[in-house]
Amino acid sequence: MTLRLRKNVAPATAPNRCPIGACMELLGGAWTPNVIWHLQGGARRFSELQTYMAPISAKVLSQRLKELEAKHVVRREVLDTKPPSVEYSLTDLGRELVPAIEAIAHVGYKLKQQGAAVSAAEPARECSLAEY
Repeated sequence: MTLRLRKNVAPATAPNRCPIGACMELLGGAWTPNVIWHLQGGARRFSELQTYMAPISAKVLSQRLKELEAKHVVRREVLDTKPPSVEYSLTDLGRELVPAIEAIAHVGYKLKQQGAAVSAAEPARECSLAEY
């Protein structure tokens, strides 16, 4: 007996572009959600972001900021100071991503709580990196 295919009730997407895939492609880079998270409170200089996001390297942070600027998520502003300094802030598109990242963080918090509850119920044991 073969199972019949159920009707898909999810909203239709554009022919060659899944909106979920487009958003996940944007957020998929390492540290990308963290950059958006830390910029939600306002403009930050590079060194401030690097401090908040330790242990991110300067190279990776620089790459992420350039990528997000190219995708119109982050705005880079050179300030007229001596010496010149640069501030990064979220664009309107970047601010639209904050609730999605907050929702992901909320689920992550729940997963960590569940993991802590499961870990507390299991007997303590040593683990090694070989297990991962």
